[in-house]
Amino acid sequence: MNYSKIPVWLLGASLLFTAACSQSEKDDRIEALEQKISQLEQNQVVTPSNTQNVTPADPSSIAAFSFEEEVFDFGTIQEGKVIEHLFTFENSGQAPLVISNIQASCGCTTPEWTKTPIKPGEEGFVKVAFNSTGKSGVQSPTVTIQANTSPNVTRLRLKGTVNRNSASASQPAAGPVKR
Repeated sequence: MNYSKIPVWLLGASLLFTAACSQSEKDDRIEALEQKISQLEQNQVVTPSNTQNVTPADPSSIAAFSFEEEVFDFGTIQEGKVIEHLFTFENSGQAPLVISNIQASCGCTTPEWTKTPIKPGEEGFVKVAFNSTGKSGVQSPTVTIQANTSPNVTRLRLKGTVNRNSASASQPAAGPVKR
C-alpha cells in the first residue's frame, strides 16, 4: 500500500466537506429570503429585527408652549441699533416645561431665557437681542428652542429692515487701487 496517497485522499475529503457546509449555509439564507418574499407577496409587513418599538408619549410627561407671538416685526431701523424683544409664553401642558437649549441663527442675535422648569399654567420668557451692526437690508434672525414639548423644537423670529448708515454708505469699497 502506498502511504503517500493517503494525505491527498484526506485533503480531498476535507475540501468536499467544507464545500458541503458552505452550500448548506447558502441554502439556509436562500430559504430565509424566500420566506420574506412570500410574506411581502401576501401583504404582510415584516418588521426588521433591529427596529425599536415606538410608543406614543404620555401626555402627562409633555409640556407645551403657548406664545403670545412667535414673530416680532421691528420695522425699519438704522444700522448699529440693538433691538431687544421679550417673547413670553405660558406652559399649557401637563408637565413642567424645561428648555434644554436655545440657539441663535447668527452671532448678531443673543438669547436669554427662563432657566428653571416652568410649572403647568405658569409663564416664562425668551429675550432676544439683535445687533444690527454690519447688517443692512431685510433681516430675519431666528432663535431655535429645544424643550420637552411636542414637537421638541420651536422657532422664534425677528424681522425687519436695516438701513445702512450714511457714513458707511459714502465710504468707497475696500479693494485694490487701479492705476
